[in-house]
Amino acid sequence: MSAGLKKVYKWLAPDAAKEDDGRDKWPSRASFILAAMGGAVGLGNLLRYPSVVFANNGLQWFIPYFIAFFFLGIPVLILEISLGQAYRGSVVVAFNGIHKHTKGVGLAVIMTGFAVATYYVPILSWIMHYFRSSFQSPLPWAGRGSDFYLLDVIANPDPITPDVGYVEYPGRGMVGETVGWCAFVWFLVWLCIYKGVGMTGRVVYVTMGLPVIIMIIILGRSVSLENAREGILLYVGEWNGGKLAGGAIWQAAAGQIFFSIGVGFGYFTSYASYNSRFANTVQDAIIIASCNSLYEIIAAFAVFGVVGFLRYEPGDPEVSLSTFTVGFLTYPLALAEMPGAQVWSVLFFLTLGLLGLSSAFALVESFVTLICDSQIGKRTSRTLVSTTVVVFAFLLSLLYCSRFGFYMLDAVDTWINNLCLVFVVWAECVAASTLYRYKDAVRQVGGMAYLIHSAGYILSMVLGVAIGHAVSPGAGAGVGFGIFIVSNVVAILLGKTPMIPAPGFFGRNPFLSKLWWQAFYPINKLRQDLNLIVATGNKWRIPVAWSFIIRYITPPILAIIVSFAYPAFYLKRQDPLHIAAFTLAHLIMCITGVGFIVPKWFDVFIPPHRLNEAADMYTPTTGMMEPQSTGRIADYEKGHTKDKVSPSTSIE
Repeated sequence: MSAGLKKVYKWLAPDAAKEDDGRDKWPSRASFILAAMGGAVGLGNLLRYPSVVFANNGLQWFIPYFIAFFFLGIPVLILEISLGQAYRGSVVVAFNGIHKHTKGVGLAVIMTGFAVATYYVPILSWIMHYFRSSFQSPLPWAGRGSDFYLLDVIANPDPITPDVGYVEYPGRGMVGETVGWCAFVWFLVWLCIYKGVGMTGRVVYVTMGLPVIIMIIILGRSVSLENAREGILLYVGEWNGGKLAGGAIWQAAAGQIFFSIGVGFGYFTSYASYNSRFANTVQDAIIIASCNSLYEIIAAFAVFGVVGFLRYEPGDPEVSLSTFTVGFLTYPLALAEMPGAQVWSVLFFLTLGLLGLSSAFALVESFVTLICDSQIGKRTSRTLVSTTVVVFAFLLSLLYCSRFGFYMLDAVDTWINNLCLVFVVWAECVAASTLYRYKDAVRQVGGMAYLIHSAGYILSMVLGVAIGHAVSPGAGAGVGFGIFIVSNVVAILLGKTPMIPAPGFFGRNPFLSKLWWQAFYPINKLRQDLNLIVATGNKWRIPVAWSFIIRYITPPILAIIVSFAYPAFYLKRQDPLHIAAFTLAHLIMCITGVGFIVPKWFDVFIPPHRLNEAADMYTPTTGMMEPQSTGRIADYEKGHTKDKVSPSTSIE
């Protein structure tokens, strides 16, 4: 290869720069933020959000939306990014730092993201089919939008639903064009990740920057359509306050924030592990979450302009908007009626393709980082690891390129997102807030007291939602709160008086002190220790309120959301594809339990010198604010901490 070609190659695919500990790092802060935004901003923002809002139209939508944003989205995002930056490793490495028994939580998070990646790329294959067809005149779906989507693109025969017995899927073989585009998209994914964050840091300027520009252009065209004003008024020109009295809008808003930001897939933790050691994590998390919501809120004006143009109305039984119908029926039909239809169609599907690509390689990155950080990966080049992972993922994706693949994709998407994803984020929050340095609390109040409190904390959520579905929501709330209160009272009565008093209000008497040690110490201590990394200098600190939210607000919300999956499965119990997908979701969920029972099984994913990071305990600190010392959660070069957290028994 000539010197000139080598120079061009190095510019297009640069090697990643190295941090002091030898780990790859992002070329710049902007690269990390754009990559993280690329994982967050995807098809859900452009397609799912408008469909959810359409069913709950009106300004009242933004009340539950922003409540979920502040109490569900941002706290979990801060947790995932902070763990990645502090522990500088894969999600399994990060949760091994929380406690050796939580490695399974980290692996379940990664497998959830990888499972999504295997069917996300086939969706991009359908988008590429539309993109290719956009160069034809007239557009091939003009006047036959549903037929083009179902017969030409999906090409899956309708399932046979007997009166008695299981649903049958007569389709056999593969859809040739879908397979071809699937291979092409996986090749693009490989190009984006095979050199690590050096290459990815270049790619994201295109995969995130270009869609923003194109969306502004499409937005301008959409809001200028005939009758677009009426559609936009459905979005922001009405107030339907009565909907706030029902649970549907609150559940929809919580689900949208949760799925839109993209926590629980592992890529935020993996991406953050390549940050500079003392990056401004809290500020980055707020920027990423805010830009994600801003993009979908603004992009929805384009979709509602089209809704007005097509004269759709909420409540019309003939109108049903979903993620797929918005992207493959509603918008294409409107594009076909616009002057210059081919141009707008090319721009629209190019935007979808780029947004989907950035999400696809983010989903795969967490799995690649897992292997690269493992004992095996340390002896293998990243290029080989990336190639192996992508080829393996492509082979799995072929399942969704078959003539029953659309229905398989729908089933897996349903149960991975509605059940598995929500559960693993619940497990993240519970594990981090219960097991991090829990032995400090045990030394203060006793093992039995801490066990009773922790068991009551978990059972209050599990039994609360179970009773809520079996009897009534009121009964479920009563049982949940009752178990939590009784378990805390029993734990306080049985617990020994702490040697180190609790801070502030909780230090007024031994009972309150015992409550603080068992109910607040682990998560508050995690916040303190993370702040030693993420809040150096003038960088933003993780606030005290975060500890309470991540322990007592976010997990109960997630427990309620995940509980709705089980009654929904009852309606699909005669469908073999849904049974298989439901089983897959539970197999991934079971990884958390396996890791808790036999953590050594997952030691292969941890570098040997980092296996005992969680066992390196410090002297307990009771202050609600950070100790006035410098230190690190883990020493990233040698596997042990050099700068210990200074003992502190004062109220700071």
